Amino acid sequence: MGYDLSPTSRAEVLNLPLIIMESLMKKTQQFLATLKLPAEDNHALKPTAKRFKDGGQYRIEIPSVEGPRVFREVLEAAKAHKVPIHRVSQGSGAMLLTTDEVREMAKIGHDEGIEVCLFVGPRSTFDTGAQTASTAGKVIGLQHRGADQLVYAIEDVRRACDLGIRSILPADLGLIWVLDAMKQQGELPKNLVIKSSVTLPAANPATAVIFEQCGVSTMNIPTDLSPAQMGAIREAVDIPIDIYIEVPDNFGGFIRYYEMPKIISVAAPVYFKFGLRNSPDIYPSGLHLEDLAVKMGRERVRRARIALDLLAEYAPDAKMSPLGSKDLGIPEVG
Repeated sequence: MGYDLSPTSRAEVLNLPLIIMESLMKKTQQFLATLKLPAEDNHALKPTAKRFKDGGQYRIEIPSVEGPRVFREVLEAAKAHKVPIHRVSQGSGAMLLTTDEVREMAKIGHDEGIEVCLFVGPRSTFDTGAQTASTAGKVIGLQHRGADQLVYAIEDVRRACDLGIRSILPADLGLIWVLDAMKQQGELPKNLVIKSSVTLPAANPATAVIFEQCGVSTMNIPTDLSPAQMGAIREAVDIPIDIYIEVPDNFGGFIRYYEMPKIISVAAPVYFKFGLRNSPDIYPSGLHLEDLAVKMGRERVRRARIALDLLAEYAPDAKMSPLGSKDLGIPEVG
């Protein structure tokens, strides 16, 4: 007996597995909906109505501002290029800044109305373990190994806060959970911004919800997510999303300037961050790398100017947050 290969029969045979698969997926999607999670990515690129508390859709962040001199040079470049800056972040850690340097960065941020976000110093790559240096072991990221390192990390945050800092950058979800508990119990300032690191990215809506529930104030996502995937995360959470528009080489090296209007539309509120292609990893930084850090900081500001020029042309109605907004982690100086 031969097979019936008529178009109708072929369609029935080929569609049966698809029908079954779609039925199974629909059940899963319905369950996700009971958890208030999107059932699929935002393929239609439906705009979001979510905004920063000040009504803005996007803000500008300059990363890798590794000390007071770099900070001042970044501000000088910002004035020259007319680039508003809402936040600067640092990657080497509060631990590797002197007390006077932390105080100086806090004072500059306070005087300029700019959030100063310092990375938590202790991390697996600074510890004595070998896993983080192995090929497969790098999955540990920048977490804290053992209870002692967790204590060291908390102490680094306490020190930064005592010196006026009101924004920190952890890369360990357990630490984030503890820091949020400390905020709630008055052990840390209640207005402390907890910015999760790009080394601890939230890649899907469910993970993003966990981050939000654990106390993340503003959240890095993977550098390569599509606008549709960003849109799905935005549907699930209200906290701001941090996204590299120019990505450092060691995180993929993508350059996404022309995607900004679409990203704003589906993922606002967002912080646009400007890494640099074709530049070295300078962590941990210090005086031996300061001249390079300065040049890289100034170039990041120039890249931000390019981004703003493109937004003016392709998304003139996109609304930037005003500077000095109350929800920013602007340092408090006594």
